[in-house]
Amino acid sequence: MSARSKARRRALDVLFEADQKGRGTTAEDLLSLLAERELVTVAQGPFPPYAGEIVRGVAAHRAEIDELLSTYSHGWSLERMPVVDRCILRLGTWEVLHNDDVPDAVAIDEAVALAAELSTDDSPAFVNGLLGRILELKPTLLG
Repeated sequence: MSARSKARRRALDVLFEADQKGRGTTAEDLLSLLAERELVTVAQGPFPPYAGEIVRGVAAHRAEIDELLSTYSHGWSLERMPVVDRCILRLGTWEVLHNDDVPDAVAIDEAVALAAELSTDDSPAFVNGLLGRILELKPTLLG
């Protein structure tokens, strides 16, 4: 597993924990959780800088990301999605739209891999389809 893949997994842990703490979790709450992780070395080792970049990016663009996911996930509200899928989609959407250092195909493949590892049998296809739609719309979304 690459260093970036490990960082994505660690960022997903923070995003998941924040989501589990309630819908009202704000960007400040998310950044507070991130700060705790960055200060503490856990069994997994030091918190990777790229994981912090992901969490900060999702926090900064959370409202926009959630609006896009709600708009383009036909038949699925954010609240109805499995929590892990919702968090993977936030991470993947941020990478596709706001991180030019990661090729879009890699961002989507990594999100699909996380869904395959951590969620339901149907989740990889759902994540792939929704992130693929976001990618198709990227030129108009970033206007």
